[in-house]
Amino acid sequence: MPLVGGVRPPVAILMVLLLSVAGLTVYALGSIPSEQVPLAVRDAEQQIAADAAVSVRGSISAEASTLRRAAEAYTPTSTTAPATALKAVVAGRRPVRGAALVDPATGHLLAASGGTVPLAGIGVGGLAADAERTVVPPRLVTAASGAHILYFARLTVPEHSQDTNADQSQDQTQQQTKHWLVVVLEPLPTPAAHGDGRGTWLVGGDGTVLATATGGRAPSGADRTLPRAAARAAEVSGWRSDASASLLGAAASGTRTVAGWAVVAPQRTAAGNTGTDNTSGLHLTVVTAQSVALTAQSTDYLRIALLTGGALAAIAVVNWLLLVFAVQRPLLRLHLSAARLARGAVGRHPLDSEDLSRPVPVPAYGEPRRTGRALEALRRQLLGTDTPEEIPAPRGPGTRALVACCALLVTAWAAPMLFVVDQVDTPASVPASVVAGQQTRTQYAADRVRQALDQSYTDLVDVAVSLKGKSTAQQRRVLRKTLADHGQYRSLYLLDGAGAIVLRVGQTPLRTIVHVPDGSGITGVNTYGKIPAIAAYAHIPAERAGTKAPGVVVFGEIDVKVLDGLLTEPGLGSVWLADSHDRVLAAGVGFRAFQPLSGPGLARLADRTRAPGTAGTPTSAVLTSSGVPRAMSVAAAAPLAQAGPAAGLGWRVVTSKPAASLRLPVFRAERMTMLAGLLGLAVGVACLSWVHIVVVRPLRALARLAERLAGGDRRTVLYPVNHDEAGSVTRSLELIRQALADRARSGTALPAATRAAASSPVTAEYTPQQ
Repeated sequence: MPLVGGVRPPVAILMVLLLSVAGLTVYALGSIPSEQVPLAVRDAEQQIAADAAVSVRGSISAEASTLRRAAEAYTPTSTTAPATALKAVVAGRRPVRGAALVDPATGHLLAASGGTVPLAGIGVGGLAADAERTVVPPRLVTAASGAHILYFARLTVPEHSQDTNADQSQDQTQQQTKHWLVVVLEPLPTPAAHGDGRGTWLVGGDGTVLATATGGRAPSGADRTLPRAAARAAEVSGWRSDASASLLGAAASGTRTVAGWAVVAPQRTAAGNTGTDNTSGLHLTVVTAQSVALTAQSTDYLRIALLTGGALAAIAVVNWLLLVFAVQRPLLRLHLSAARLARGAVGRHPLDSEDLSRPVPVPAYGEPRRTGRALEALRRQLLGTDTPEEIPAPRGPGTRALVACCALLVTAWAAPMLFVVDQVDTPASVPASVVAGQQTRTQYAADRVRQALDQSYTDLVDVAVSLKGKSTAQQRRVLRKTLADHGQYRSLYLLDGAGAIVLRVGQTPLRTIVHVPDGSGITGVNTYGKIPAIAAYAHIPAERAGTKAPGVVVFGEIDVKVLDGLLTEPGLGSVWLADSHDRVLAAGVGFRAFQPLSGPGLARLADRTRAPGTAGTPTSAVLTSSGVPRAMSVAAAAPLAQAGPAAGLGWRVVTSKPAASLRLPVFRAERMTMLAGLLGLAVGVACLSWVHIVVVRPLRALARLAERLAGGDRRTVLYPVNHDEAGSVTRSLELIRQALADRARSGTALPAATRAAASSPVTAEYTPQQ
């Protein structure tokens, strides 16, 4: 018989695989740890720290870029005084702690304003090296008043020098340039402290707390070791841009401090580089910490694992016993009995007739019983003691019903594992700290979008000032340079008093609303189309004081892809920027322009951010879907801006994350339980289908062939299809058919002596010859 065919392999493999699934169930469910602080809570704190680090990085990069652009926009002459140049560069900026203009070649201070700028730590050599760079990264300095950041910008100044080798009657002057270094001293930017009771700290490379977020608490008690531990971990990571982790602090009075840290470093691009490096040399780390209540695991997963695994093991044994005693052994007996009858039918030796002397053992169930009855009838026909007659098919279930019963047993175990056991269907399964963490991250996402819009607005106001009094050609050059320097704009254009576009650079405007707004700010310029259009606008001031402004407005349409990138953060889920009518303007996932928020739950949650008389308050909740049972999501909404040019828009940032993605023991148990159910069901279906294909179907066909042969059909040739037990019985039936057909054609029967020998007890041993 074949090693991989027949009835034995599928029956044995079914039992082995079901027992393996039972063991896997016990291991998977029994290994779920009892966590007083779930991993989801630690993940949330780590991601909050990463969001805060992104906020700090954005603030530093924005300040550095603003200073560099101001220095590039100013064009001094060879006679410009250093104090005048310094004032012109820093005049358009917000008030700073101090500013200085330095000659990097000598280290001499050329001009200063405001507070003292500490340059002693840099040195003349460092200043000279910085002057040769196009982009000078900021540096961290510490003084008695605290930690500050020095921002640098290179200022190119023309100078005239006389050629001493030329004749005095021919003074040849050649244009040369020199570099001055603008140094601005500003305090460290601190991230906003979102979340009640959360501390947010900016930590230096040595673990010293340099700044504490406004509204946040300072490290106290045992938490004082967390900043230093975070700084050591950041140093071990090599200050990578994606370095972040969580820490556990001290436990007291049923609570424990959970901290997260993240490195303030440039974001890596798809090419692997970090772009403009403004923060990697600062070695700053953001640390956040919050006290959370300790939770006790109420479900005994080990007990559930033993019960479910034991039940599947019992089902595996029952299925094996049913298949072995009702299918496998009867089929093997039929194989031996059919081979014995075939030897007696074609016997070339008188003792071969002894194989016909023993009756065929008839199984008691299904198709094996039908085949056994047919073989017994054929044995009597070979002996000549019986005539062919049609054998009535017995009524009752067969082997197919037995296999279906085995499948039903496996399904009865798998169905509760898929739909009942360890299912999470209540919002109370999600800790409140996780929901609050989603709200905090949503507020940080709103901060990122707001900062980007505010920066676009500020840049456009500067552009409007620079357009004052210029000709059309000069204005076009200014707009083209602005478009090249600011990647967030897709189009820049000027409107006249009637709202018509009089000058445009960049892509075709998307605006569908033709209007000339008053003042300056942020607005949406279309309400339909394939791409939502958000624009910053500013009026060009009058050319001379006291004269009427020409009423021309400069618009800068912001590329929606920039906002989409700001809304894409790992672990935050789906993020949308919605207007006051709950229409999507930008998203971190795929969306249709101006589509409504998905689901009424998100729309109601977004409406809850509107507080009468205020700019809005953030909110969060665990939402359930009525159409999909047990489909829960952790959602949050936050107003885009409570101050600034975007405050009056009423826009909101809405986030939603599937609750099943949280690393909580209840969801892990649910996934492991469903996995065990799927594995058990798959194993049962696969192996029992194998049994049905290679055993049940051939056995049913074999029973029909045997009954037809016993009923007198001597003309149908029986071809063995399978090389297994059923095929062996078919071959034996074909030999019996040939023997009966030969005797029917010759009109002879077994000799009387042969019949007597077949009917008498066996008295001699016979070994068939080769």
